Amino acid sequence: MRRMDSPLGTLLLGEENGAICALRFALPDEEQAENAPESAISRAAEEWLCAYFAGKVSGAPPPLMPRGTEFQKRVWAAVSEIPYGQTCTYGELAARIGCRSARAVGAALGKNPIWLFIPCHRVIGKDGSLTGYAGGLDKKAALLALEGVGF
Repeated sequence: MRRMDSPLGTLLLGEENGAICALRFALPDEEQAENAPESAISRAAEEWLCAYFAGKVSGAPPPLMPRGTEFQKRVWAAVSEIPYGQTCTYGELAARIGCRSARAVGAALGKNPIWLFIPCHRVIGKDGSLTGYAGGLDKKAALLALEGVGF
Protein backbone atom coordinates (compact mmCIF):
# COMPACT_ATOMS: atom_id res chain seq x y z
CA MET A 1 0.00 0.00 0.00
CA ARG A 2 1.11 3.52 -0.69
CA ARG A 3 0.75 6.10 2.10
CA MET A 4 -0.53 9.58 1.41
CA ASP A 5 -1.03 12.41 3.87
CA SER A 6 -4.38 14.20 3.75
CA PRO A 7 -6.00 16.91 5.84
CA LEU A 8 -8.00 14.17 7.61
CA GLY A 9 -5.14 11.76 8.23
CA THR A 10 -3.00 9.25 6.44
CA LEU A 11 -4.58 7.46 3.49
CA LEU A 12 -3.55 4.03 2.25
CA LEU A 13 -3.78 3.51 -1.49
CA GLY A 14 -3.60 0.12 -3.19
CA GLU A 15 -3.30 -0.64 -6.87
CA GLU A 16 -3.35 -3.67 -9.08
CA ASN A 17 -3.11 -4.12 -12.83
CA GLY A 18 -3.10 -0.38 -13.53
CA ALA A 19 -6.15 0.44 -11.40
CA ILE A 20 -6.89 1.55 -7.85
CA CYS A 21 -8.23 -1.38 -5.84
CA ALA A 22 -8.11 0.10 -2.32
CA LEU A 23 -8.26 3.46 -0.59
CA ARG A 24 -8.96 4.00 3.09
CA PHE A 25 -7.78 5.90 6.13
CA ALA A 26 -4.86 4.24 7.89
CA LEU A 27 -5.26 2.77 11.34
CA PRO A 28 -2.88 4.28 13.94
CA ASP A 29 -0.46 1.34 13.74
CA GLU A 30 -0.33 1.59 9.93
CA GLU A 31 0.64 5.25 9.65
CA GLN A 32 4.37 4.46 9.60
CA ALA A 33 4.19 1.24 7.60
CA GLU A 34 6.58 0.78 4.69
CA ASN A 35 5.48 2.87 1.73
CA ALA A 36 4.99 1.21 -1.67
CA PRO A 37 6.87 2.82 -4.56
CA GLU A 38 5.17 5.52 -6.60
CA SER A 39 3.69 4.52 -9.95
CA ALA A 40 1.82 6.35 -12.69
CA ILE A 41 -1.54 5.21 -11.28
CA SER A 42 -0.68 6.13 -7.68
CA ARG A 43 0.59 9.53 -8.88
CA ALA A 44 -2.68 10.11 -10.78
CA ALA A 45 -4.69 9.05 -7.71
CA GLU A 46 -2.69 11.34 -5.42
CA GLU A 47 -3.15 14.29 -7.81
CA TRP A 48 -6.91 13.70 -7.90
CA LEU A 49 -7.07 13.40 -4.11
CA CYS A 50 -5.02 16.58 -3.62
CA ALA A 51 -7.42 18.43 -5.91
CA TYR A 52 -10.39 16.93 -4.02
CA PHE A 53 -9.07 18.05 -0.63
CA ALA A 54 -8.37 21.50 -2.10
CA GLY A 55 -12.04 21.72 -3.12
CA LYS A 56 -11.14 21.57 -6.80
CA VAL A 57 -12.63 18.36 -8.11
CA SER A 58 -10.93 17.66 -11.40
CA GLY A 59 -12.60 15.19 -13.70
CA ALA A 60 -12.99 11.50 -13.31
CA PRO A 61 -10.85 9.56 -10.86
CA PRO A 62 -8.14 7.21 -12.13
CA PRO A 63 -9.21 3.71 -13.18
CA LEU A 64 -10.83 1.80 -10.33
CA MET A 65 -11.05 -1.93 -9.73
CA PRO A 66 -13.16 -2.57 -6.63
CA ARG A 67 -13.44 -6.20 -5.57
CA GLY A 68 -16.86 -7.33 -4.42
CA THR A 69 -20.05 -9.16 -5.30
CA GLU A 70 -22.15 -8.12 -8.28
CA PHE A 71 -24.68 -6.54 -5.88
CA GLN A 72 -21.96 -4.59 -4.10
CA LYS A 73 -20.58 -3.36 -7.43
CA ARG A 74 -24.08 -2.24 -8.45
CA VAL A 75 -24.41 -0.25 -5.21
CA TRP A 76 -20.91 1.24 -5.61
CA ALA A 77 -21.68 2.25 -9.20
CA ALA A 78 -24.88 3.97 -8.06
CA VAL A 79 -23.19 5.83 -5.20
CA SER A 80 -20.49 6.97 -7.63
CA GLU A 81 -23.19 8.86 -9.51
CA ILE A 82 -24.04 11.07 -6.52
CA PRO A 83 -22.58 14.46 -7.49
CA TYR A 84 -19.96 16.27 -5.43
CA GLY A 85 -21.67 18.34 -2.73
CA GLN A 86 -24.90 16.32 -2.77
CA THR A 87 -26.25 13.50 -0.64
CA CYS A 88 -28.94 10.86 -0.83
CA THR A 89 -30.40 8.44 1.66
CA TYR A 90 -29.81 4.71 1.83
CA GLY A 91 -33.46 4.21 0.84
CA GLU A 92 -33.16 6.53 -2.16
CA LEU A 93 -30.04 4.71 -3.28
CA ALA A 94 -31.80 1.35 -2.86
CA ALA A 95 -34.69 2.58 -5.00
CA ARG A 96 -32.29 3.75 -7.72
CA ILE A 97 -30.98 0.23 -8.15
CA GLY A 98 -34.30 -1.54 -7.70
CA CYS A 99 -33.53 -2.94 -4.27
CA ARG A 100 -36.13 -3.06 -1.51
CA SER A 101 -33.65 -3.03 1.34
CA ALA A 102 -31.85 0.09 2.50
CA ARG A 103 -30.03 -2.17 4.98
CA ALA A 104 -28.62 -4.27 2.14
CA VAL A 105 -27.39 -1.10 0.47
CA GLY A 106 -25.81 0.00 3.76
CA ALA A 107 -24.10 -3.37 4.12
CA ALA A 108 -22.71 -3.10 0.59
CA LEU A 109 -21.44 0.42 1.29
CA GLY A 110 -19.75 -0.89 4.42
CA LYS A 111 -17.68 -3.18 2.17
CA ASN A 112 -16.61 -0.33 -0.15
CA PRO A 113 -12.86 -0.90 -0.70
CA ILE A 114 -12.16 2.45 -2.39
CA TRP A 115 -13.25 5.31 -0.13
CA LEU A 116 -13.55 8.82 -1.57
CA PHE A 117 -13.31 7.63 -5.19
CA ILE A 118 -16.49 5.63 -4.47
CA PRO A 119 -18.08 8.35 -2.30
CA CYS A 120 -20.09 6.37 0.25
CA HIS A 121 -19.73 9.35 2.62
CA ARG A 122 -22.49 11.04 0.54
CA VAL A 123 -25.14 8.56 1.77
CA ILE A 124 -27.07 9.62 4.87
CA GLY A 125 -29.90 8.35 7.07
CA LYS A 126 -33.53 8.80 6.04
CA ASP A 127 -33.95 11.50 8.70
CA GLY A 128 -30.98 13.41 7.27
CA SER A 129 -28.58 12.26 9.97
CA LEU A 130 -25.05 11.03 9.58
CA THR A 131 -24.98 7.28 9.87
CA GLY A 132 -22.48 4.57 9.13
CA TYR A 133 -19.00 5.32 7.83
CA ALA A 134 -16.14 2.90 8.29
CA GLY A 135 -13.70 5.81 8.65
CA GLY A 136 -15.75 7.27 11.48
CA LEU A 137 -18.58 9.78 11.56
CA ASP A 138 -16.12 12.61 12.27
CA LYS A 139 -14.42 11.96 8.92
CA LYS A 140 -17.77 11.60 7.16
CA ALA A 141 -18.86 14.99 8.53
CA ALA A 142 -15.52 16.54 7.53
CA LEU A 143 -15.75 15.17 3.99
CA LEU A 144 -19.30 16.47 3.57
CA ALA A 145 -18.27 19.86 5.01
CA LEU A 146 -15.41 19.97 2.51
CA GLU A 147 -18.00 19.46 -0.22
CA GLY A 148 -20.18 22.23 1.20
CA VAL A 149 -22.78 20.00 2.85
CA GLY A 150 -23.30 21.16 6.43
CA PHE A 151 -23.93 18.84 9.37
